Amino acid sequence: MSKKANITGKIRSLKGLVVTVQFIDDMPNINEIIYVDNENDSPLLVSSMSGGDTAICLNIGGDYSIQKGDGVSRSGKSLEIPVGEEMIGRVWDAMARPIDGKPQLDQATLDKMIKRPIFAPDFQETSLESRQDDILETGLKVLDFFTPFVKGRKIGIVGGAGVGKTVLTMEIINNVAEGSGAISMFAGIGERIREGHELYQTLEDNDLLKTTAMFFGQMNENPVQRSLIGLAAITLAEYFRDDMKKDVLLFADNMYRYIQARNEVSTIIDQTPAEGGYQPTVFSDVKTFQDRLASNANGSITALQTIYVPADDLSDPAVQMIQHELDSTIVLSRAVAAQGIRPAVDILASKSSLLTPEVVGERHYELATRSMAILQKYESLKGIIAIIGESELSSEDRDDYLKAKALIEFFKQRFNVMEKVTGIPGEHTSRKQTLDGVEAIIGKIDGPNEAIEPEEQQDTVEEKDKSGAE
Repeated sequence: MSKKANITGKIRSLKGLVVTVQFIDDMPNINEIIYVDNENDSPLLVSSMSGGDTAICLNIGGDYSIQKGDGVSRSGKSLEIPVGEEMIGRVWDAMARPIDGKPQLDQATLDKMIKRPIFAPDFQETSLESRQDDILETGLKVLDFFTPFVKGRKIGIVGGAGVGKTVLTMEIINNVAEGSGAISMFAGIGERIREGHELYQTLEDNDLLKTTAMFFGQMNENPVQRSLIGLAAITLAEYFRDDMKKDVLLFADNMYRYIQARNEVSTIIDQTPAEGGYQPTVFSDVKTFQDRLASNANGSITALQTIYVPADDLSDPAVQMIQHELDSTIVLSRAVAAQGIRPAVDILASKSSLLTPEVVGERHYELATRSMAILQKYESLKGIIAIIGESELSSEDRDDYLKAKALIEFFKQRFNVMEKVTGIPGEHTSRKQTLDGVEAIIGKIDGPNEAIEPEEQQDTVEEKDKSGAE
């Protein structure tokens, strides 16, 4: 589609993905798409204005056929993607172009579909009310017990490289998406191509592609596309929430890579970095993304996000900033993983504002509180035992130490999505079964606190059942 009749500016310089365009009088808006008058009608995204008549633009598609002196024309629109049920079951890039090897939607279908800008819409009133019937079961004992998933809230999986963030996300997608009946969105931000392929195969094998739309801007893509891919996924999620009035599950892997991509874009447009070497807009970048993951009167968006921790440093400014936006934080630890525990959750470092009596109920809350106290005591006792030995502990301390060991053993779990790799069937545990299991270890809330070795748990439960029958 030629734009020659509407040429209003000319390219003055090119530096990597940054294109400087001088306009005569018809100035574009920030985040507007303009087109280069060449064979590809290359799209540029207006990033900022300079000197009154010059636009600093980003070469979204990485098209290096653009030349100095080429004319450009305005579109009058921001970057838009088509939204609708036709997007489900497919894999898209940031500009809603298919990357799954299947053909693009035909023109007649595209013409009928609604087009929505991927940048933040007008402010909408949100709802944060949570009830016990809003809890989504993951089937993973340690998550359902300590960091419950609640519809319409934001959960983060935090950890360094190689501790199992992506595999845990795949397991949650497999378990939650299958049972919830919600539409799912997946945004792969700056991650490996292999991981994207494995996730696609997992969804296909479990017949979940029919309710899932996937957006990928992986590490082989330029930083502009990687910085936009999450916003594209949110845009489609908002359509299903607001127009179709559905509940949506949104999975983002990896939020730190989103910050990295924004930082790379900031660097190439010569912005002065802020604290920690991140872009000066890092706070607004995080807020713009997170504030759109919300519920309203029409439906909910429940978001699960992974956050890579550079050099295992949880105090990193970007990691801290993202965590402050979350309702629950699941911390994966390299030390826990080294012990062969899967999922490698550091229970004491993980936290959730949703673990309250109003959300999970009195019984769950009391059991979780007592379990945390026992595990905290276990950590403090390990140093003492290393010096004087377990036999020198008081009877009460020894009982709590054994309970903690039993809890750690209880929360180990095999993944369903790894069954094809390991040949070992995965486990799926309901929240009620988890509560019963914990109660069998630490005793009833108002009952005796008898220490139970891991191998004695099953026998103890059976004895209780027999005595009850008598």
